[in-house]
Amino acid sequence: MRSLPLPLALTARLSPVAVLACAGWALSCGPAAPPAAGHQTLRNPPVAASSAAPSATTAAPTYTTAPSPCAGVPAATLASLVPGAKPAGKEIPSTDTRLRRTCSWNALHGYDYRWLDVSFEIGASDQEATKEYQQRVAEKSGGGAVPGLGDTAYSVVGLATEDKQQTREGVVLVRVANALVVVTYSGSDFETRKAPTTDQINKGAIRAAKAAVATLGDGRG
Repeated sequence: MRSLPLPLALTARLSPVAVLACAGWALSCGPAAPPAAGHQTLRNPPVAASSAAPSATTAAPTYTTAPSPCAGVPAATLASLVPGAKPAGKEIPSTDTRLRRTCSWNALHGYDYRWLDVSFEIGASDQEATKEYQQRVAEKSGGGAVPGLGDTAYSVVGLATEDKQQTREGVVLVRVANALVVVTYSGSDFETRKAPTTDQINKGAIRAAKAAVATLGDGRG
């Protein structure tokens, strides 16, 4: 959760955010030997016969590039989650757009403020993405699994109060093969100084995550 007091939190969120990314992997395989002639059974089986297919740890990654995050949420969904936001969104600068891309939408509609971030992160392998996913889930306790979303998914919602102004934020983490989809959705009401309900934020974040996962195919190798 953000710890900046509102409206300072709102000011900070409207500033560009720099994002970092990293990657790298390799593949390998082996030869096979022919059987000896003149025998009904093999005296010495081919040494590499069982290694003809690449192992799971050396298989080519499913996704090689991050798709456009600003195209990851349909206009109708965006209008519902962030009323008044420009559909094009704002892509955050990245050191390697092939491996990590993030798009943000935010708007103040009347007294209601909403913010949505969608990020795609491409790992070197399923194992690397799984490790990163598990580390992030461990850092955000108090949430729960989201069945039927990606290979595995997790959502958590938190509430912050600064100067009597509430802000509620939901985060959804999804792993699909070697890719991670990270959605952050938050909201505040500056008239009542209350935040949207946990159910509203959680369902909104999951809805955005489902839309984002559907666009991952654009980054297949």
